Amino acid sequence: MTDGARSGQVPVDLPPGQGRSAVVVGGGLAGITAALALADAGVRVTLLEGRPRLGGLAFSFRRGELTVDNGQHVYLRCCTAYRWFLDRIDGAALAPLQDRLDVPVLDLAKPEGRRLGRLRRDPLPVPLHLGRSLATYPHLSLAERAKVGRAALALNGLDLADPALDTQDFGSWLTAHGQSPRAVEALWDLVGVATLNAVADDSSLGLAAMVFKTGLLSDPGAADIGWPRVPLGELHDRLARRALDSAGVRTALRTRVTSISQYGNGRWSVQVPGRTIETDAVVLAVPQRETHDLLPAGALDAPERLLRIGTAPILNVHVVYDRKVLNTPFLTALGTPVQWVFDRTEASGLTDGQYLALSQSAAHDDIDAPVAALRERYLPELERLLPRTRGAEVKDFFVTRERTATFAPAPGVGRLRPGARTKAPGLYLAGAWTATGWPATMESAVRSGISAADAALRALGRPRPRHLFDVEEAA
Repeated sequence: MTDGARSGQVPVDLPPGQGRSAVVVGGGLAGITAALALADAGVRVTLLEGRPRLGGLAFSFRRGELTVDNGQHVYLRCCTAYRWFLDRIDGAALAPLQDRLDVPVLDLAKPEGRRLGRLRRDPLPVPLHLGRSLATYPHLSLAERAKVGRAALALNGLDLADPALDTQDFGSWLTAHGQSPRAVEALWDLVGVATLNAVADDSSLGLAAMVFKTGLLSDPGAADIGWPRVPLGELHDRLARRALDSAGVRTALRTRVTSISQYGNGRWSVQVPGRTIETDAVVLAVPQRETHDLLPAGALDAPERLLRIGTAPILNVHVVYDRKVLNTPFLTALGTPVQWVFDRTEASGLTDGQYLALSQSAAHDDIDAPVAALRERYLPELERLLPRTRGAEVKDFFVTRERTATFAPAPGVGRLRPGARTKAPGLYLAGAWTATGWPATMESAVRSGISAADAALRALGRPRPRHLFDVEEAA
């Protein structure tokens, strides 16, 4: 499907020559970013990925004539690191942003014709940019809208650097600030579940405050939504691989690292089946449990904390109809198990009918359900939500499951997330689960890769590339 998949495994011996070298373990967004940043600074980089492709958990695959994303991924205008990444791989034009935030919200508890509300912004300064949208939002009462405004001001006053925020849950904070269950469902969880992959009661106040302050209260355009108009594999595999090749990174797919260790001279040994790679620095850009298993003794004070970082699932339901049933690029819904619905027709290569993808975050109840049960559950809900589906033929129905899609943003998770540096000189950590200050998003992954590369470049005595995204490294 992509250049990386066609090329298969390549030799992993570092090329001869002078200068510093690094091995990046993991070819997701964090690993790709770290490899590009190191290579741009003149470091000789080898990127090792166990899968036959790059992209980590944001990838595509073929199903018949369709090119299918494993899940719907979006980003916001405030995701400046991921936007830098798109620019770096020449992919920004393939994942454009909305001109202005506009989210259709359908409430199935209301009669047809009165279900539509919108969350959108005006070209006004913060917080006036959302004032009209909130004042006219039909899914909350007038009193609830007023209380939402007061809670938003209180949220904006929180200090994100206060570690006490991480010990509290967002749901309790909302209740204490006058938010009704309806307000939580129709607004706070509408945004929070999609960005945090958890409901308010299960979310750290620190992470929730970061999402809402940064996304809705920092800049008028911060929450404008962007999404790929091509398969994810086009961005995170093909274009990323081309950028890595151009930067001189040697990429080895289908190459799983079995262990890493440090020599007495400070250099590192990276073991892969049948080979040993010697290098000056190692960036581990793999999930927290795999990181725990690869860490040498003493690299972290309490490595067992990595195993206490929980995970949360995301389910994606894919439905292909014989005709067009949705007129907008996406929508979200209330009063139904359906969360977000996206039109993936053009991106998938479908030429007849329409292909919809339902993105179901925090899907603990459905993640292991049989396909037949999910079909019985979700097709009637789509008929309730989209009247045109009632006479349409379902040409295909399938699901993709990511049982460990993200780390769980539970209260207390902040103190479990390590920074980029370890106590072992020359060993660095990257991944959306590390201490970026962000929830488990593509933005967090890219930021972590930059932080790891920054720390490695300082130790290697290499100047920071001028064009590298300016991000403050997490402690």
